[in-house]
Amino acid sequence: MIELEGVPELIDPVMVAAFEGWNDAGDAASGAVAHLDREWKGEVFAALDAEDYYDFQVNRPTVWLDNGVRKITWPTTRLSVVRIGGAKPRDLVLVRGIEPSMRWRSFCNEILGFAHELGVEMVVILGALLGDTPHTRPVPVSGVTSDADLARTMDLEETKYEGPTGIVGVLQEACTHAGVPAVSLWAAVPHYVSQPPNPKATLALLNRLEDLIGIRIPLGELHEDARAWQLGVDQLAAEDSEVAEYVQTLEEARDTADLPEASGDAIAREFERYLRRRDPSAAPEPGDGSYLRDTSGGMARPPKRKPEPPPEPSGEEPQPPAAAAGESEDKTPEPPEA
Repeated sequence: MIELEGVPELIDPVMVAAFEGWNDAGDAASGAVAHLDREWKGEVFAALDAEDYYDFQVNRPTVWLDNGVRKITWPTTRLSVVRIGGAKPRDLVLVRGIEPSMRWRSFCNEILGFAHELGVEMVVILGALLGDTPHTRPVPVSGVTSDADLARTMDLEETKYEGPTGIVGVLQEACTHAGVPAVSLWAAVPHYVSQPPNPKATLALLNRLEDLIGIRIPLGELHEDARAWQLGVDQLAAEDSEVAEYVQTLEEARDTADLPEASGDAIAREFERYLRRRDPSAAPEPGDGSYLRDTSGGMARPPKRKPEPPPEPSGEEPQPPAAAAGESEDKTPEPPEA
């Protein structure tokens, strides 16, 4: 059993997870969870043992000075909890880390052990991928699930993808086999400007998360950061005629594809978000830094669990498109198929 003595009973908890690496183009997904943790002053209550899951030659620890004392920070995955105030308070369990190097099934079992012990009602995993999308248009965000009933009730796509996958796909399938409702939200990042950060994609993921679980997220300076990012890419594209022509081609293709939706669900979602942000009673209250009852003992690690490992998943995300000339390698998957 996993005993979490420092965490109070949670209210309608949803687990939101993101992992740096293959599933995190432009650091958009990990940036979204970091934003939630920062805005609501999340408190870390547990961390997975780095020795169990990471190759330190791939993800190296860092050394830093604390008042002249040298300390080491190890790459790992940490869990924190935040309470969203307002008329209908609820809790989020935030999972943020690096895609593990090994023992993925054990890794997912530990995450699911926390979810079970905390009474998590749904797991939402954020991801970002490289795609043929122009930076000048709204960031496409797709919501997919392996659960046919969940796809129908929450207006999501039921994934049919077969092929290589990352930790997002493995964790989603582990949740499905464990009977935990799970959804993946994927933001498409322009492959010709994949360098992190990408605040526009982070903002799009947070907006989609708002719609999915019915909360209001304080966005801080993300709108301004997204506009500044787009202006910067505009300037870079304007300096290269070939890039500018390519962006125009992507814009035309995107506008043609999006035209039927312009008067449908997209407008309805934007209107609902507008109403939610106008309602003062729905405004979340910031954390006060004292949510956990007892944090004096530091981060707790659960004892080893030996549940039956979930079957090997068939995958959740396609392989990434070929990188543009001069672009650094980013092994981020294509959008999952509907």
